[in-house]
Amino acid sequence: MKQKAILFLVFLLPLFCAAQESPLQWEVNSTKNDGSSYTITIKATLNQQWHIYADSIAAIELEGLHITWDNDNIQKNGKLTAGSEATIIKDPVFDNRELGVYTGDFTLTQKINIAGTVPASLKIKLQGFASNNEEFVPVDETKTVYFEGGIATAAASQIRLQEVDLKNPVSPCGDETQPGQGLLTVFFLGFVGGLIALLTPCVFPMIPVTVSFFTNRASHKKQAIRNGIMYGFFIFLIYVLASIPFHIIGNVQPEIFNNISTNAWLNVFFFAVFIFFAISFFGYFEITLPAGIAGKADAKSNIGSISGIFFMALTLVIVSFSCTGVILGTLLVGTASEGAWSLTSGMAGFGTALALPFALFAMFPNWLKSLPKSGGWLDTVKKILAFLELALAFKFLSNADLVEHWGLLKREVFIGIWLLITIGLGCYLFGWLKLPHDYKGQKIPLARKVLGILSFIFAVYLIPGLTPTPYANLKLLSGFPPPLSYSIYGESNVQGKGVEPHVINDFEKAIQLSAQQNKPILIDFTGWACVNCRKMEEQVWTKPEISSLLNEKFILVSLYVDDRKKLSPSERFTYTFADGKGKDIETIGDKWSTFQTENFGKSTQPLYVILNHEGKLLTHPVGYTPDAKKYEDWLNCGLEAYASNQ
Repeated sequence: MKQKAILFLVFLLPLFCAAQESPLQWEVNSTKNDGSSYTITIKATLNQQWHIYADSIAAIELEGLHITWDNDNIQKNGKLTAGSEATIIKDPVFDNRELGVYTGDFTLTQKINIAGTVPASLKIKLQGFASNNEEFVPVDETKTVYFEGGIATAAASQIRLQEVDLKNPVSPCGDETQPGQGLLTVFFLGFVGGLIALLTPCVFPMIPVTVSFFTNRASHKKQAIRNGIMYGFFIFLIYVLASIPFHIIGNVQPEIFNNISTNAWLNVFFFAVFIFFAISFFGYFEITLPAGIAGKADAKSNIGSISGIFFMALTLVIVSFSCTGVILGTLLVGTASEGAWSLTSGMAGFGTALALPFALFAMFPNWLKSLPKSGGWLDTVKKILAFLELALAFKFLSNADLVEHWGLLKREVFIGIWLLITIGLGCYLFGWLKLPHDYKGQKIPLARKVLGILSFIFAVYLIPGLTPTPYANLKLLSGFPPPLSYSIYGESNVQGKGVEPHVINDFEKAIQLSAQQNKPILIDFTGWACVNCRKMEEQVWTKPEISSLLNEKFILVSLYVDDRKKLSPSERFTYTFADGKGKDIETIGDKWSTFQTENFGKSTQPLYVILNHEGKLLTHPVGYTPDAKKYEDWLNCGLEAYASNQ
């Protein structure tokens, strides 16, 4: 119960923090002293009855009011000083201990020295704790201070390309509206996920019970059919409605979906959740939602006809979440970068697969006789899913590792873990590995043995992935393991990838090389955690006809939109959009994701764009193009457009 409560609080804590209005209002400015020395001045006002702690007290783990910034070139010259002395109070929050606090209006000053070029501005973070003797809240706010004589970074001007005309490229070849994964494909993937969910112990036993309820309670067959269809429709509707919030936040910030799918800490969270669920599915403990959550929905399932059926459907969705949650989580992260409609399509597919059996068996109740009885096979399915969840868990951890460059899961380490999981699955299926509820002498059905053989065959397939190229390119798994360059053998492992080392995250260098060598620029908007990007690199770019074009005819530059590496202090800036809103560009990914959306109106990866060194668009951009011939034709069209525009 404690574990569930902690998990629930992890989700809600940001909401509570966001809802708490800060009792502190403040502004910041700077004055120039001499040379590159400045004084930062903070003028603050606290709400009545509130105070903020002045000094840090290690004994009670209290951190006093202080300021920080993320720029190693700017160093403090002395301590943060206040315009007036702190007031000493006996604080009831800390057992009437005497503590120094600021109240009402107060001023803080901090002298700084700046090494190198003085930036035009700096983000200042003010942190501490405030209290009114009843509430105790953290203060963590950020404002921008501007420096007299500071120089704005040139990087801000690099975001918007003036010559790009998306409607009128030099040549009309390419796809103007590249959708990434088609909505039907995502619907199908969601449908498959729903079918898998049907076979879990949380859902499968509910089918005969629920259908029998409708048929026994109905006064005639038509009513039973109507109720069953309505029940299935409400299951479908609930899952579709769950995707609506993503349409709202997507309208606020188009890049939010890419941020969801590549956010390191969200991926680490999913890693932990999947490990947690996998251990449960192995049979070591059971996950159950608090009875009150399902109970409230179930209590309303008797209210009226339509509303009662709706709440029955809602009860099923809630109760089955312990089995369906991991599948839905995979669907969320896997489709998030494609946008809200892709997520809706996947949820619709999932809901359809989950709803169909209830509607069909209500229409044809005699089919229930042919339905397999719940039994030991469900436990086997559950444990197979546990092994799959374990493998997916390390995919999420790998995503976080890649975007943050931790170096924890190099390609060979990742494949080695999958190899061990696959061998473990094979041993379980043959009965050699005993898990909870298994027993000695248990009869192993033929189907389990066949699956066990397939598991060992897959394990053999994985073994070359532990070696250097050219044997390590496991094309059937393209996109799941880390890229070939992220290897324990070093970046030289990209041999066999088909493409020679090229420009990475440096568009300015690509422009210079394009002008010097008289070649068009091919921009590869990609991501460390992008599955389709790896498929293109390992299955399409390795074709001799493609690799020769990329190596000899283009200046290829890969821009990683999910790279969380911090830009140097001199390269950070705030980009202002046409509507006047600003965005802090602090990481490599911030820069290139904004560059992509501002110039090419898309936030999906991969996206391929052909330009000349002046920034003129030569063809329509294209996205994921697994057809090598089609991709080759598009590249050649770009070369022809470049030649005609000389």
